[in-house]
Amino acid sequence: MTVLLVTGTDTDVGKTIATAAISAVHTAAGRSVAVYKPTQTGVTGGEPGDVAEVERLTGVRGEDGVRLVAAMAPRPAAALESATLLRLDDHRGRITALERSFDVVLVEGAGGLLVELTEDGETIADLATALDAPVVVVVRSALGTLNHTALTLEALQARGIQPLGVVLGSWPVDPSVVELSNREAFETGAVPLLGAIPAGAGGLPSDEFVAAAPEWLPLVPR
Repeated sequence: MTVLLVTGTDTDVGKTIATAAISAVHTAAGRSVAVYKPTQTGVTGGEPGDVAEVERLTGVRGEDGVRLVAAMAPRPAAALESATLLRLDDHRGRITALERSFDVVLVEGAGGLLVELTEDGETIADLATALDAPVVVVVRSALGTLNHTALTLEALQARGIQPLGVVLGSWPVDPSVVELSNREAFETGAVPLLGAIPAGAGGLPSDEFVAAAPEWLPLVPR
């Protein structure tokens, strides 16, 4: 495994912190890691985005493909400022270039699996297919997550994309009965639960985050 894509069942499920934690797992195993974000929305100028957050938490190198101001899906955000989105081949070329210098390249998607990244309507799923890369799905713990996760996994499997596993993006200190039941369902599901990231993990100092990440994600392949 050289390239791994990180997607989610929705926006704000914890993809960025999960990407940082997976990065830390690989660096702890002695691998060099780079992170690529095909499209970063909701930022202006040099304002830090998701890649900067991963860099802050882990020290790994990160790179954005396109940066857009509006905090919305890439195609409508690009239309608002008459920006040009990169083509799928452009993203693949940048990721391939990173592969030549790093052991592992993590690609963090925008929103969910089928959010459109290009003017041709191609998605993170299409990028995974083009790269022949496995996908980690970051999920919520709360009510409704089983259905949303099943839909995402079904979409991956229908396209012949390997779902490497599921990560609970924000696991509460005091989980409800529903959340405990959901976690049990993930633990016994056909797709492995790679681990759960504690709520508020993104607020930890970098050294604590990096040290704890392998414990949070014990089943991420090393």
